[in-house]
Amino acid sequence: MIGYTMVGTKDLDRSVQFYAPLFEEMGLSLCWRDERTASWGRPDNPAFPRFITGYPYDRREASMGNGVMTAFLLDGPQKVDRLHRIAMRQGGTDEGAPGPRPQYGESFYGAYVRDPDGNKIAFVHYTE
Repeated sequence: MIGYTMVGTKDLDRSVQFYAPLFEEMGLSLCWRDERTASWGRPDNPAFPRFITGYPYDRREASMGNGVMTAFLLDGPQKVDRLHRIAMRQGGTDEGAPGPRPQYGESFYGAYVRDPDGNKIAFVHYTE
């Protein structure tokens, strides 16, 4: 259903430095990089959704959206914890420490982060 998600940046090199170790931990590869954008996914599977960071097409300054978030579904709470630690080490801002979120379901475990440009991402695990 989703082809790709894109977040804007004001500094592509900084954004790549933030996201590269996160996607490496998730087993995703850099699929594309030029002077305006970078994308990660599975290069051998064009149907697998990609995540892109880049400068806005209209050449205006990037801004974050209130209520906009990308959540990455992971295979266990330990992976959520690890990715949250990596994000913090790479300059992210904590928006919700790793832990259970029973309001979203009995097995829901998540962590919330903002990248250096203020874009919100989540690392989540759930079984239902």
